[in-house]
Amino acid sequence: MDEANISGEHLSFIYQQAYQTQLDGLLITQLVMVLSTSLFFFYVNSVMFFTLRSKPVFRETSRYILFANIVFSDSILLLSNTVLYSFAVAYLYVFKAICALVMLCTVVTYTFTPLTLAVMSLERYVAICFPLQHAEITTQRRTNIALGVVWLLASLNIVIDLFYTTVTMPHSFIAPTFCTRERLLIAKWQLDLFHGLNSLYFVTVAVIIIYTYIAIMVAARSASTDKDSARKAHKTVLLHLIQLGLCLTSFLYGVFESMLSTIDLTLFLHLRVLFFFVLIILPRCLSPLIYGLRDDTFRPLFLSYFRCRSGNIKPTVILH
Repeated sequence: MDEANISGEHLSFIYQQAYQTQLDGLLITQLVMVLSTSLFFFYVNSVMFFTLRSKPVFRETSRYILFANIVFSDSILLLSNTVLYSFAVAYLYVFKAICALVMLCTVVTYTFTPLTLAVMSLERYVAICFPLQHAEITTQRRTNIALGVVWLLASLNIVIDLFYTTVTMPHSFIAPTFCTRERLLIAKWQLDLFHGLNSLYFVTVAVIIIYTYIAIMVAARSASTDKDSARKAHKTVLLHLIQLGLCLTSFLYGVFESMLSTIDLTLFLHLRVLFFFVLIILPRCLSPLIYGLRDDTFRPLFLSYFRCRSGNIKPTVILH
């Protein structure tokens, strides 16, 4: 069974996202805007990741290890989304195996960041509510184990899809396809599983972040708690909630796309590029940058590397 012979029932749930357009001045401007923004923020993320790997305090501290993984994940997501956008603009059909690889990177990194935000919030919760046990609980080894579990959960959805396709339609990977996630699906339950797991993950993360936010706020009122550390942790968890909101904007892209699909085709295509830029590209670009620039330990060294200055700045260790 290849794409040319897909049944009508199959077509009923696959969103046909292929539109061929003429390469005019406006389209070239949109393409340059998306590509230049993606490349710039990929450079920014690369400098951030290099900074996080440059000093022992960043490589050995739990919250910086988690942050480094978020920066790495968002960089891969940025690149894979840009590749998918380029495929769409060029109206390019690629082998399904190549599409599956790009989609694997996209789906896994899309899910990884919000799950890691929950782990980072729990780390701040332990630091404030159980300060004496914090160093013992948040060791490098346990942090890496937690990251392994998060990567596994993030990849669960797409791995199930690819395994099912490999078993039922092993030869389909050599067929050319217009690369969207929907074109990789075979059965409707796969789309239901995708939305179900994503909803479960995001609701769970939201509950964890809100719980830790309230717990830290309550702990801040305790006489035995370091007020300054609690205040900073309180703001950090609130920032995680904002970052989660930025991650959730990707959900709105599909909603707006469906709502606008009935309007004039030319206007729809231009608005779709705008929503892709505003709801998918910018949130994942800004989220790690905002978090990194807020950190007093990380910011001076990052700015030094970003400006290509001599790296003589020693990070001040502020483990609040």
